[in-house]
Amino acid sequence: MLNRLISNDLPRSRVLAAVLTLILLGLAFAPFLFPGVKALSVAAKVLIFVVLVAGFDLLLGYTGIVSFAHTLFFGMGAYGIAMASNHWGPTWGSLASGFALSLGLTLILSLVIGLFSLRVRAIFFAMITLAVAAAFQTLASQLSDFTGGEDGLSFKLPALLLPSTTLSQAPFLGVSLDGRLLCYYLLFVIALGAMLSLLRIVNSPFGRVLQAIRENEFRAEAIGYRVVVYRTLSSVLSALYACVAGAMLALWLRYNGPDTSLSFEIMMDVLLIVVIGGMGTMYGAAIGAVLFLLAQSYLQDLLRVASEATTSVPLLSSLLSPDRWLLWLGVLFVLSVYYFPTGVVGRLRMAHSSSGAQS
Repeated sequence: MLNRLISNDLPRSRVLAAVLTLILLGLAFAPFLFPGVKALSVAAKVLIFVVLVAGFDLLLGYTGIVSFAHTLFFGMGAYGIAMASNHWGPTWGSLASGFALSLGLTLILSLVIGLFSLRVRAIFFAMITLAVAAAFQTLASQLSDFTGGEDGLSFKLPALLLPSTTLSQAPFLGVSLDGRLLCYYLLFVIALGAMLSLLRIVNSPFGRVLQAIRENEFRAEAIGYRVVVYRTLSSVLSALYACVAGAMLALWLRYNGPDTSLSFEIMMDVLLIVVIGGMGTMYGAAIGAVLFLLAQSYLQDLLRVASEATTSVPLLSSLLSPDRWLLWLGVLFVLSVYYFPTGVVGRLRMAHSSSGAQS
């Protein structure tokens, strides 16, 4: 039953299976295991980035296409929810309409980009997608009547998803049962469904063709596969998952602006997470997102403690200053790439294969 659920894509490593199980259980029970506003926000962000990164890995890791337009579709999903709720009111109907419209626009635009741009090679396609993403970020900043401009849009959600809505007067395991908790579990269900569907896609005949194109597109073309069609479909699917992740972000924040969902920094974070977790492995999206976002969220706190503990050594205390957290994040990334060149998932699977061969 479990094999069918994960499309027979087994972790192939006991350590990896244990890590994935811990991540799944940790996210499932995060509101109860890690109480507090910050911890819950980090867990919600992990769920959002798991969907965003897994969708991007379908394009980069499984098809071998480098695109910088992923945040464009991420922003479309977020703006679809934000604009619909802001203009049509905080109702379930407006959320559904905004989400449907953003999916439709994402489908059309990704198809156009795919058909016109995927015929060019490597760096040229990457630069085209970068230009399109930058153009839409500028457009979102200037169309203030619709998008709120640089200030973005704050909006309300249906009452059931608001923190002020109490589902039960008595706390459960010390946690208030409110709309915020319900919103978190809505994101959890969406993220889990997205991951299972992506596992089904990459382990289907379609997914195996994508991997054949990644390895040698000329050979794939020679044996009869229409490479442009498969690459375009991969681009469209990746964009749709990014749109879903954007909608999740808007639901959680109840706000969206150009820097929130269209920033190039988000694209860089996605690339880093893919490399850390392991390209061409859907499980890498989950592990990479957890590691990166935990470091991004708590590294400053750890450095503050370390800096205070080393005040007697001025140079070391200065190096461990919380203001230098980006420096240490960069160091951690370089070390992860050096020691895990195929990502965490790839390294764990290789270690398991080596131990199995020796035994």
